[in-house]
Amino acid sequence: MKQSFLKHTAMAIGLVSALSVTSIASAEERITAVHAFNTSLIYTRSFLEFVDKVNERGEGVIEIDVRGGPEVIGLSEQPDAVRNGIVDMAYTAASFYGGTVPERDIMVASNANAIYARESGGIDLLNQIHQDKMGVYYLGWFDSGVSYNLYTVDEPTIGDDGRLSVDGLKLRSNPVYDAFFRDYLGAEPISLPTTDVYAALERNVVNATGWTEIGLADLNWDRFLNYRIEPSFFSTDMGVIINLDSWNALSDEAKAILQEVAIEHERDSALTLAEDAKTQRAEMIDNGMQIVDLQGDVRDQFSESAREATWNRMRGLMERHPMGLEHYDSLVEMFNEL
Repeated sequence: MKQSFLKHTAMAIGLVSALSVTSIASAEERITAVHAFNTSLIYTRSFLEFVDKVNERGEGVIEIDVRGGPEVIGLSEQPDAVRNGIVDMAYTAASFYGGTVPERDIMVASNANAIYARESGGIDLLNQIHQDKMGVYYLGWFDSGVSYNLYTVDEPTIGDDGRLSVDGLKLRSNPVYDAFFRDYLGAEPISLPTTDVYAALERNVVNATGWTEIGLADLNWDRFLNYRIEPSFFSTDMGVIINLDSWNALSDEAKAILQEVAIEHERDSALTLAEDAKTQRAEMIDNGMQIVDLQGDVRDQFSESAREATWNRMRGLMERHPMGLEHYDSLVEMFNEL
């Protein structure tokens, strides 16, 4: 009788222990994620570092389950996939949903970075706008402060006025660059997603493109592009969005971990990539890239015109939305060291 009692007691304890383990395991919340570019690109590697930080610090509380990149969901479709709840999170360029949130241009035209915009309250304001207009939570502006350059296959022509001539340029573009390329340079660019540019360069469909100061070699575009025009312009607008229902369903502890790590990664990635930009510029030159440096007033106008063209685009698109220009002035101030 005593042995039977002990046996049943042991079984009961074991069952309780098993249930406790199951309860603890099921308590960990999971969100699915995709990223815009393939894993060879420096920006994706940065995002995956963020994921690792969250999963390490959030062990037992929150886990990010990365499903893949554009091979899973096309890069331009990812924002809507988050908005519609097909996937919980995406690391993506805000330019891919500019029609829905035109205020995203404030990052493109920024002369600062996420460290400045977080401290100024700009990212918090942008997050609220994302929630109101798109139904997503804007978690963080990653890899900020990295600027863009124009790269060409052949030596670019500089006119008598010192300005870059677009004659003969088959200039690849996307929504980030369009306003600047058309309104200031007077070009009629060819719109192509990042994933198609290598083949387009190889087949001479395009012979010039914009791209950031870093990552050109990751894409192997440096096999074709020989000239880099300076100064640089714009800023990257890569960040993390989360479906708002998915965000609201998370526990307070899980939200706190995600937001805390995101703010840390905003700072770390901005500082790290600023150094990478210097290093990669030197490496490009060592590997044969030639720098074409615009001079004098034209040099200043180049960067300023890129910013102004983007602000004008943002203003025009904002005017078509119900909120109008409500936050225009505040965003300009919060995202720029004026």
